[in-house]
Amino acid sequence: MTGNGTITETQRDEAGLAHAHEAQLSAALARCAAGDHAALQMIYNSEAPKMIGIARRILFRQDLAEEAVHDAFVRIWSAAASFDPHRGSARGWLYAVVRKPALSIHRNEHRYDASDDSALDIDCAATVTRMPETSALRKCLEGIDRPRRDAVVLAYVHGMNYGELAGRLKVPLGTVKSWVRRSLFSLQECMG
Repeated sequence: MTGNGTITETQRDEAGLAHAHEAQLSAALARCAAGDHAALQMIYNSEAPKMIGIARRILFRQDLAEEAVHDAFVRIWSAAASFDPHRGSARGWLYAVVRKPALSIHRNEHRYDASDDSALDIDCAATVTRMPETSALRKCLEGIDRPRRDAVVLAYVHGMNYGELAGRLKVPLGTVKSWVRRSLFSLQECMG
């Protein structure tokens, strides 16, 4: 607006571009709901950098922010049909979707309390060596690298969740998830 309260041509052009971009996002979400991968790619190209910025304000770390945005895009793909343009903007919906995994990761990263001495006293190697030497599970566990093996033992023997594992092992949440997933696959192959 100018000093006399009128809207300038530049402001009108910017408003028109913002409206067109919103219409593009809304249409892309509708196409995502119909299974169009190119529409998801368009949304990613357009909004991912800004979404990473939002997630980073919550998580303070680039790797965790990228993980939150990845999780958000998985949710966007699976829940695009739940977007209702009558209830709000497409951009607002997308940013609400990214906030949820960012807040969840933030909670999980801080859930483990390092002052919990009983959790620190867990000896994963001793847990494995207490299994019978003839046990197929023991042999397969011994074949997995130490930090990945510890993640599986802590999760499945001692009941720790991903957030607790990340805190205990001092690695990002995504790394813990990957270790557990790969280790379980290795165990399945070994025992299969």
